[in-house]
Amino acid sequence: MNRLTYIPLWAFTLCSLLLFSSCEENDGVIFSIQDDIRLGQQVSEQVDSTYRAQGKLLERNSTNAKTQQAYQSLDRIVNRVLNSGQVKYRNEFPWTVKIIKDDNTLNAFATPGGHIYVFSGLVKYLEDEDHFAGVLAHEIAHADKRHSVKQLQRDYGIALLLSVALGNDPGTLQTIAAQLAGSLAGLRFSREAETEADNTSVDYLAGTNHYACDGAAGFFIKMQQNAQQSNPPEFLSTHPDPGNRIQNIQQLAQQKGCKTTSAADTDFNQLKNALN
Repeated sequence: MNRLTYIPLWAFTLCSLLLFSSCEENDGVIFSIQDDIRLGQQVSEQVDSTYRAQGKLLERNSTNAKTQQAYQSLDRIVNRVLNSGQVKYRNEFPWTVKIIKDDNTLNAFATPGGHIYVFSGLVKYLEDEDHFAGVLAHEIAHADKRHSVKQLQRDYGIALLLSVALGNDPGTLQTIAAQLAGSLAGLRFSREAETEADNTSVDYLAGTNHYACDGAAGFFIKMQQNAQQSNPPEFLSTHPDPGNRIQNIQQLAQQKGCKTTSAADTDFNQLKNALN
């Protein structure tokens, strides 16, 4: 693993002169948005390939009626969040959401550039569409706030990522994509990133004028109730400390005065039924 212990002056110079924007303007990320999209496409192809080989990826172009219904219902939920008016890179990122058929895994994760993956186990575990929308909003926030790329900067170092961003080392890009594809489901973000994703989920859900803006809190409440199980949900291994997060989300919702009453579970129930 290539790590740098300091940020040399030439890195900031290249960031400004060669990527045509300062690090600050790029949310503290050396990658440009275009490189973020390119990396995300590489990673998503690797993720698709991995789960397709295992027979677990539900293909969007499937002719199976239940699979088609699952994606139609999922897309309606996702699009409410994406069209909230709060997603910064709504028009830049491709924003795809795919289902991994694994009823034993309660998890969801995001790649760079707006590719979201949801395990069927998580869908079947939840009972409330607002809570599920809260999970999706949280993962969309990870992509929209470019947390995955920030994590890559910490893991691989600025010099290496600049080489990839400038297109000087396509082989390295492929290698990083393959490695990240294998570890994304267990990627641990910083406490700051998790807090930002939680807070941003409130803004996204509030903007839908449909979902309870504290939907993510309801999700973490259910997770907390199961935290003492011998096999706690996978999501808790990468999204720890639900107690404080529940309080923070609910307090933020109260401060914003946004809707906290539950929406109908129509689309979520249709999604769950299609996955049975």
